[in-house]
Amino acid sequence: MSDAPLLAVHDLSIDFQQGGKKARAVKNVSFTLERGRTLALVGESGSGKSVTALSITRLLTATSATFPTGRIMFKGADLLRANDEAMRKVRGSEITMVFQEPMTSLNPVHTIEKQIAEILELHGMRGADQRRPRVVELLAEVGIPDPSTRLGAYPHQLSGGQRQRVMIAMALANRPDLFIADEPTTALDVTVQAQILKLLKELQTKLGMAMLFITHDLGIVRKIADDVCVMQRGEIVEAGPRAEIFANPRHPYTRALLAAEPKGDPAPVDPSARAVVAGDNIRVWFPIKRGFLRRTVAHVKAVDDVSIVVREGQTVGVVGESGSGKTTLGLALLRLIRSDGPIAYLGKRIDGLDFKGMRPLRRDLQIVFQDPFGSLSPRMSVAEIVEEGLLVQNRGLSWEERRAIVARALADTGLDPAAMDRYPHEFSGGQRQRIAIARAMALEPKFVVLDEPTSALDMSVQAQIVDLLRDLQKRRNLAYMFISHDLKVVRALATDLIVMRHGKVVESGPAARIFAAPESDYTRTLFAAAFSIDANGPAAVGH
Repeated sequence: MSDAPLLAVHDLSIDFQQGGKKARAVKNVSFTLERGRTLALVGESGSGKSVTALSITRLLTATSATFPTGRIMFKGADLLRANDEAMRKVRGSEITMVFQEPMTSLNPVHTIEKQIAEILELHGMRGADQRRPRVVELLAEVGIPDPSTRLGAYPHQLSGGQRQRVMIAMALANRPDLFIADEPTTALDVTVQAQILKLLKELQTKLGMAMLFITHDLGIVRKIADDVCVMQRGEIVEAGPRAEIFANPRHPYTRALLAAEPKGDPAPVDPSARAVVAGDNIRVWFPIKRGFLRRTVAHVKAVDDVSIVVREGQTVGVVGESGSGKTTLGLALLRLIRSDGPIAYLGKRIDGLDFKGMRPLRRDLQIVFQDPFGSLSPRMSVAEIVEEGLLVQNRGLSWEERRAIVARALADTGLDPAAMDRYPHEFSGGQRQRIAIARAMALEPKFVVLDEPTSALDMSVQAQIVDLLRDLQKRRNLAYMFISHDLKVVRALATDLIVMRHGKVVESGPAARIFAAPESDYTRTLFAAAFSIDANGPAAVGH
């Protein structure tokens, strides 16, 4: 058995129950994974990638899927036939998994230290005096700054990228033999993404760890994978070494995936166009309180003297690493958090308005959040989610009128209006993000903050969403603030660019100029990480 692969999946098929009928989600999937190698499962949302990975760790529940058929051989034992006690020993120790949406995986009422330490304790590290140094070490490994000061932090106090890094730290805590990563870098900025990929490769070399990497980002596949399996509608349509797949794709679907990338340039903006939202020297400082009397001893300067103007028909891209203040700036402009400095909407100051004063403007000022699963109520149908704003802002609309608006919003974002009575958990991650976009667009806003709206989408859908956002902007003369770490998408959409670091603007101006000739060392570092050809290859910033 010494020559056998670490993991061998044979003829795996998985059925889901839908309305009393079986729907096959995975069809006769087979692949092998050797120690020390990385296999990438690539495909669009709903292709069966995550379901395949969940079946390996037996995390598919009997209420949602029939028992998988086939064989999943891990270290010579068939996991599909292992009992619950055996699987508990394997999970978290020999096989670990990082999921796509960290906010739904982390417990909101437990500190980061407690959640990582729990993994260590469950698998043998009993002494608290041993666990704490190990937790600090793990947080440092995944790039959390000043890890000893973040032990008492809760998930909501971390940025999206920092939460994902905590999840990776938990997964690597017990040095597993097999690391399953389901879109593990989706929420990370490009520089940290490069650091995490480098870290995973270093740990893989050190431990002989195998990685099963699920992603829609073909740039990541090019950097990290040894072998690739391309999935479409539950089947593997093409498999082989990474170099061969990229150089000579045989299947039409593989060729379509490789060709899918946001293209084109943003339409020029009339410099005399009306300013929709303008902020001048915006500051958002969070107090740091210590001592028995909880006195303010310092401030976290999340946004520090940032100015921004977004005009009709314009997209202003805001880029920077996690924690740089991008999302905080967007929330301040929408008056969803307190800030200092004048903020104007269509020339009128709104920074002094209270909750009641802002309510009539909420229809015109919308946001699409980064984490669609966290922003969509699991107890509401898609129709109820999309129409919620209509009920608040347009109480005179009839049920039929609301349904028609919901159907149009879903169709505009590439979703089937016939699915409006389904619930968020019945959709893939990419489909949930499109629901969130439909909810914002249903109100026909004038200004939209798009906070990583394409981060959960596969490459082909990213291109569709970019085209959709362009089309909506052109037809409605919309103003966008586009927050993203995906600089390829930003380049395709933004006419102007703001680069932020530690709450401050390090560079701003026309996007074409900055992409062609970045002036700041920090901007050049971002671009080098985003546009690198491969893990060790050259960087190309221009088109």
